[in-house]
Amino acid sequence: MKALVRRPSPRLGEGIVTHAERRPVDVELAHEQWAAYVAALEAAGWETVEVPPADECPDGVFVEDVLVVYGDVAVVTAPGAPSRTAETEGIAGLAARLGYTVEHIRPPATLDGGDVLKIGEMVYVGVGGRTNGEGVRQLRAILASLGATVTEVPIRNVLHLKSAVTALPDGSIIGCPPLVPESFADYVAVPEASGAHVVVIGEGRLLLAADCPRSAELFAARGYESVPVDVSEFQKLDGCVTCLSVRLRRTI
Repeated sequence: MKALVRRPSPRLGEGIVTHAERRPVDVELAHEQWAAYVAALEAAGWETVEVPPADECPDGVFVEDVLVVYGDVAVVTAPGAPSRTAETEGIAGLAARLGYTVEHIRPPATLDGGDVLKIGEMVYVGVGGRTNGEGVRQLRAILASLGATVTEVPIRNVLHLKSAVTALPDGSIIGCPPLVPESFADYVAVPEASGAHVVVIGEGRLLLAADCPRSAELFAARGYESVPVDVSEFQKLDGCVTCLSVRLRRTI
């Protein structure tokens, strides 16, 4: 198992803030938190691979937004914020070296990886913020031959679909009620907004933010072990644990 990560830019504090209140970012602390996040992945058995640095891109650390991987296909996205376009440089070459067939989302489409939630053969794509309908159409066309069902999900009040919902290993969607899109009538409600963001790092293990202890208790009751990491500096930029890595589950 490999996980792609990218070091925070020295300009991290200039990152885009859309829904959170703008607060100063402690860049030094952010580097420490990023290192701890990487260490948590590695401790769970993941081999981390650093994406080429993007020091001039304040939001470059949110590497999930520039690459969507499904099966043996890696899709280089077209970020919805024009200032983030440069973050895709070097991504295609890295994905190819890792053995993936590389595809691209082309303008006028926009697609952020944070809007793509994969649950088995179902691929939900949030539309309403950074991703548009043409982005969904192109992704659907790319993944059609792989048997994926790509479904458009209107979102509001959140930056990305995975700012609102993610999924447990058993496929259950989880979300904090005020933010869950209407498309998801059946989901597990979590008591904290950050509790909706989990990274599955093993069959029974979940990586999640350190500031949602009640959600961790809920997951424990369902048989899952939570591995908390402090991502407070990234949360100031509408970030969460999911967007700091791209997890590659197939054997390369």
